[in-house]
Amino acid sequence: LKEEGLQTVLMNPNIASVQTNLEGANQADSVYFLPVTIDMVEEVIKREKPDGLILSMGGQTGLNVGVELYESGILDKYNVKVLGTSVESIIATEDRGIFSDKLNEINEKLAPSFAVKTIDDAVVAAEKVGYPCMI
Repeated sequence: LKEEGLQTVLMNPNIASVQTNLEGANQADSVYFLPVTIDMVEEVIKREKPDGLILSMGGQTGLNVGVELYESGILDKYNVKVLGTSVESIIATEDRGIFSDKLNEINEKLAPSFAVKTIDDAVVAAEKVGYPCMI
């Protein structure tokens, strides 16, 4: 984004990882050392007024908070567009059921899986899948 001349804002709670990033013109214009939570991200959005947000570069926390921002209407409230991977695609890949359905739609082979909540249910599922299996 910097190479394209765009102003960038980085939010990263890990000071050590940012210290090892490039300095000067290649560093983000603004860096926030804050927890990546829906409330903290909304505060940064209020202050910085970004046009867009990249969720796919924030690891699992970034994905989860991005989905929360989308579902709560915060992104619409501040007119922030999601750049790159769409929220719908993130939701589809994070939800095992939706992901499985999408793969089945395109006839992609998929390992059998079951969602269970008890050890007894896990044993029954393992017997259906066959051993060895992952739990």
